Amino acid sequence: MFRHVVAASALLLASLSADDGPQRPKIYGIAFVRLKSSDFSKASETYSKILGLPAGTSKGKNGCTNVNNPCIVVNGSHITSATMASASPKSRPLLRAARSSRQDPEGNRIGFVERSAHGSFSPAPRQVSSYLVHAGFVAKDLHVMNKSYLDTLGFRLYWKGGFEDLPPGTPRKDSDIDWFEIQVPDGSDWVEYMLNIPANADHQELGVQNHFCLGVRNMQEAIEELHKNGLAPTANSPTTSPKSAATASGNTTSTIPTSPVSS
Repeated sequence: MFRHVVAASALLLASLSADDGPQRPKIYGIAFVRLKSSDFSKASETYSKILGLPAGTSKGKNGCTNVNNPCIVVNGSHITSATMASASPKSRPLLRAARSSRQDPEGNRIGFVERSAHGSFSPAPRQVSSYLVHAGFVAKDLHVMNKSYLDTLGFRLYWKGGFEDLPPGTPRKDSDIDWFEIQVPDGSDWVEYMLNIPANADHQELGVQNHFCLGVRNMQEAIEELHKNGLAPTANSPTTSPKSAATASGNTTSTIPTSPVSS
């Protein structure tokens, strides 16, 4: 279904400055995710047709502020793109940064923006989800990354795990951790390190590991809507592998993985 790799190479977090409190501004959630694609108009057919996400504009209630590239709206959060030459490196770093941005220790570009509430957003009629739950990206050194995200920015551990199931009671060593999830300090959205990924991973593998997820309240209703929008059931479709995650508030949110990969 997805014939063009689109890897999430940076994400921006919504933040508001504290009055007279700590120097670190409060971080409430994911504001937007930027993608790099060799043909975003082709890849975005999945977002607009199957997921029913509307295209954003620079103005209006479904707007994408300070965005020059194509934009897909989820709610107040959105997905933007940057074009990529066919010979671009596999890691696909973003060369142009947003305002108030920085690089984490491994060169991933993140930024901090202040935004208004989402009260003016109107979901599209066929929109499957209006909640950008989390974004994940390949990381190499867990401890180095944690010094930046946990110690400096105040993120907190949400969950960690690995592809291999360990016997009950067996402690999980760092080398056993394949994904490490951390929540924003002042909200329930989270970021995920994808660990133990080979340095020579190809575009298809990176297109799986670099990803973002959309949340829904009812997975079965979301699956039915996806089928109405034209998604054919396959072995890799959400019909066979729905995921659920308990948020910080105690609610359960089903998530649809949305990492376009080459077929």
